[in-house]
Amino acid sequence: MDKTSTPLLRRRDWLRLAAGGTGLAALAGAGSLLGARPAQANDYRALVCIYLFGGNDGFNVLVPTDTARHEQYRSARGVLALPKSALLPLGRSAYGLHPAMESLLPAWSARRLAPIINVGPLAAPLTKAQYLSEPDDSPLIPPSLFSHSDQQRAWESASMDPTARTGWGARTCELLATGSPVISVGGTSRFGTGDGAMALALPGPGGGFAAMGLRPDEVIYPANQKRQLAVDALYAEGQDRDLAEAFARMQREAFDTSGRLESLVAGKPGDGTVPAAIDRAFAGLIDGDTLSTPLAAQLYQIAKLIAGRRQLQGDRHIYFASLTGFDTHAAQVLAGDATQGAHAGLVRQLADALAAFDNAMQGLGMGRQVTAFTHSDFGRTLVPNQSGGSDHGWGNIQLVMGGSVLGGATYGRYPELVPGGPDDVGVADWERHGRWIPSCSVDQFAATLLEWFGANDSQIDNILPNLKAFGRDRSLGFMA
Repeated sequence: MDKTSTPLLRRRDWLRLAAGGTGLAALAGAGSLLGARPAQANDYRALVCIYLFGGNDGFNVLVPTDTARHEQYRSARGVLALPKSALLPLGRSAYGLHPAMESLLPAWSARRLAPIINVGPLAAPLTKAQYLSEPDDSPLIPPSLFSHSDQQRAWESASMDPTARTGWGARTCELLATGSPVISVGGTSRFGTGDGAMALALPGPGGGFAAMGLRPDEVIYPANQKRQLAVDALYAEGQDRDLAEAFARMQREAFDTSGRLESLVAGKPGDGTVPAAIDRAFAGLIDGDTLSTPLAAQLYQIAKLIAGRRQLQGDRHIYFASLTGFDTHAAQVLAGDATQGAHAGLVRQLADALAAFDNAMQGLGMGRQVTAFTHSDFGRTLVPNQSGGSDHGWGNIQLVMGGSVLGGATYGRYPELVPGGPDDVGVADWERHGRWIPSCSVDQFAATLLEWFGANDSQIDNILPNLKAFGRDRSLGFMA
């Protein structure tokens, strides 16, 4: 073949124009979805990471209900304290949920929901005495504690390295050769960034992501049909430079993926293409043909992708969704009513979307094959600030939901709710705010999920190289 038959400038222009759709451009860096095994329901597994950007106040999500600890909590939390009478009791656990999260109670009762207490980035088990005695640059202390960007990196990468480039979700996909990268409906993230591929970024329900002019409803026109033929011929042609050949290969894979997934992604409520079980589960969050909250739309899309997993190919998928707004430094609660306000609205959106997603998985018969879990930058200070909000903390509470979760129980040790006490990093009066040293690590949290996902110990050690520092306490035990 004459590789000089197409001028370089024209080739570049075609490569740029052919990926004119933003979705297709995102696909081009996503790595191959080809060659994966067809998805089989009996061997299928999916992990769904829901990242709560800004630092969720987890210690107002799960609150002690026994008299002594709730009094400690109430005394320290001040205007942020949820009344004991307003908490939603979780059986005999001596804890209650935020009253805005009532939609999660059925999953708790069905033992599909588990709160994981005081999780955070750790290099190794750490006491307050060790924390205070170590120098600032000690490898035992996560770098740049209480910083959004640095702690997001620590959670998403499961690494203490401040320059870590890859995420533990992407490393899992690559090491287990799942056949697809992390699939994101919540934007780009380090969680889905690997050595060989970026996350496959998809739009929400009703969205399109094929190249402009080449979507299914557009190729009916003769001009677009000619364009399709020209693009196919262009990418079939060998390139005269390695970089151009690699780019052309990615574009070919992107066109293949968009062709397989376009109709699946485009489905929206009530259009007859979405399984009825999904529309029934999300009925309370559907307004016409759209979803009423951003997170509901993302989890609705993931539910569709799981239902249509044969089009994705492969029997192991990792998804990423996100919700922003949790950096509640001010007006976290309404004056005079801690059960209402900004944080209540956020956790209600989280709970309602999670409950609908859980119901959809049950309705599809996929409950035991899918596990959803939360991540967030950090917890927040127990002691409120002067603006009616809370500031950056460290350890936090995360939620795990699914039919394979050993739910109806809590995991981990709740910190002693004493500002300046044994679990608080603060010593001097001015720094006693209730920033809890984690008692469970991100590595242990992730390892518990990955063991269920099908990774063996050697693979988990490669994905989470810091896990060995926790000895035999590799798993937190919340998965069947």
